Amino acid sequence: MVLLVIWIIQLFFFRYKSIASRRFFFLIGTLYLYRCVTMYITTLPVPGMHMTCAPKLHGDSQAKIQRILRLISGGGLSITNSHLMCGDFLYSGHTVMLTLTYLFIKEYSPRSFWWYHLMCWLLSAVGVVCILVAHEHYSVDVVVAYFITSRLFWWYHTMANLQTLKCSPNNYLTNTWWNPLFNFLEKNVQTAVPCSYSWPITWPPACLKNPCKKYSMVQSTREE
Repeated sequence: MVLLVIWIIQLFFFRYKSIASRRFFFLIGTLYLYRCVTMYITTLPVPGMHMTCAPKLHGDSQAKIQRILRLISGGGLSITNSHLMCGDFLYSGHTVMLTLTYLFIKEYSPRSFWWYHLMCWLLSAVGVVCILVAHEHYSVDVVVAYFITSRLFWWYHTMANLQTLKCSPNNYLTNTWWNPLFNFLEKNVQTAVPCSYSWPITWPPACLKNPCKKYSMVQSTREE
């Protein structure tokens, strides 16, 4: 949660927040879609005796709907007491968020902010260690989550930052099932997104000062 708050604050001042936001949400959605698949095909027993699993509901449709609504209302989080069911271990959603927020914080901040990157990396690493120490997940859950999250992030940003790959017949990265969505999301981005920050609020709003102004394509080189 601390890393997520840091990323939201950083995103608030980031100049190209719409590009970074849609990349963040697209990767989260894809990662949790993959997680649905792995949870469905591989169900692991609880890693700790402190977990309380809700009993199965056989034929009670009303109780199932109430349980679904409780999960949705609390975001499926343990801190909101809405995480009732067991078996959703492979792979770790906590590790996904810890890894993804750190990667986005580092990618969209100046390379000279090494102390900032180190602090966020320590927060992420300590979070992963705490997950294992508290027996919230198995080690394999954490390893698989890190591997899938980091590779998908690097894969996506390689395709986004190296636009010349689109015209290469040897670009096997375009064989992903989400390549059409990628082309739609990145059609107005021609290069690596510049690391530029500005005050996000202006008065009067930009839409009132120049209502005919359209969203321009990102064509400048990366600024450090």
